[in-house]
Parts: sequence; C-alpha cells; structure tokens
Amino acid sequence: MDKVSGKLHSSDMGVNENYHTHLEEEYANYRKPPDGARIVRHNDESVREGYIRNGGKEVKLFTSALKAFQCNNRIVMAQRKHLDDFLRGRIIGRLECGRTQLEVSEELGISQSVISRLWQRFQDDGNVSRCYSTGRPRVTTPNKDRYLAVTAKRNRRSTASDLSSQLSSATGTTVSRQTVYRRLGHIGLYARRPVRCVPLTATHCRL
Repeated sequence: MDKVSGKLHSSDMGVNENYHTHLEEEYANYRKPPDGARIVRHNDESVREGYIRNGGKEVKLFTSALKAFQCNNRIVMAQRKHLDDFLRGRIIGRLECGRTQLEVSEELGISQSVISRLWQRFQDDGNVSRCYSTGRPRVTTPNKDRYLAVTAKRNRRSTASDLSSQLSSATGTTVSRQTVYRRLGHIGLYARRPVRCVPLTATHCRL
C-alpha cells in the first residue's frame, strides 16, 4: 500500500484475495456438518438432518446443529429452549388428530420423550402450559425460624451446631450450620465470641 495515497498496489490486492479465499475455505469447512449429515432450515432454525434405524425402517430426525450428538449410532436430540404455548398446542393438536408421537417428533424436530411427557401431562390435568416456580422451597418454615430465634435468645452461648441439633430433635428437620447463621442473621443475631476478662478480686472491689 502506498502510505501517501493510501491506494493498494497489485501485489497487495493479490495477497488480500488469497487471504479472503482462505477465510472462505475455513468458513466452509467450519459449516460442513459431520457424519455426512446436512444442515437444513426447519421451523426457522438451522438444524441437522439425520436418520436412525427404528424397527427395520429409517426415521428422519431434525436435531440441533450445535447441540446434537451421536451415542451408540443414534442421534440424540438436545432441546435448546423451552417450548412455548403455541408449539405445545400444535403438538397436542396433532396427537388428538390421531398422529403418533414418533410422527410428531419427525415433523416438529422435537424429542419423542418431550412429546410423551407433554401428552401424559395433558391427559392427567388437561393443561400443557409451563409451570413457573419461584425456585427451591425453603427448608424451614416461619414457625421453625421463630423456634431458632427464641432458642438462641434464651441461651446466648449456644452455637449454630447446637441450635441445628435442637431444631432437628424438636421438629425432625435437619438444617446446616450455614442455614442457622442465615436465619438468625435476618433478625439481627450474629455469632459473637465471649469476652474474656480478668476475674475481679476483693482488692479490685475495694478500689
């Protein structure tokens, strides 16, 4: 390149063309699907098209191009995200029309185990919407938290291990020391070391 004019010489252009050709080859190799499968568009998503043997016949499966993997010569489908309510309705609608779970799995590219669980849930309670939870439930109830607080205030020298043992014997609930620390910390009770003082003698009292 000419530093003054900023123009590319013919030699520089040749180097750039070779570089871009190399990048295109690398990208093509990167996009090349393994095991002879090919990448196709299915349900607005790039997926890998593959086949498995099922009872003497070949079954086409669409699996995620990024998370599908092979195990014992079977393509195992990996679900990347939760199914929305619309897709759940499509699955139930096809099954109610007499389609088999395997046929629905082939058409929609969804694991047959997911379809089976969804269909079983629909038959049990008639609802296929996703259940949202607030997380793992607390191991202690408000009454048990109050028990820890009252016990700790009655005996200020009790350790977290002692309080955990007392709670277990009283309610049958086993908690860790860290849980006891957190529950007491919520009400302002924290671990303290007892103060060690020099014992006073009669001379000290006269002073």
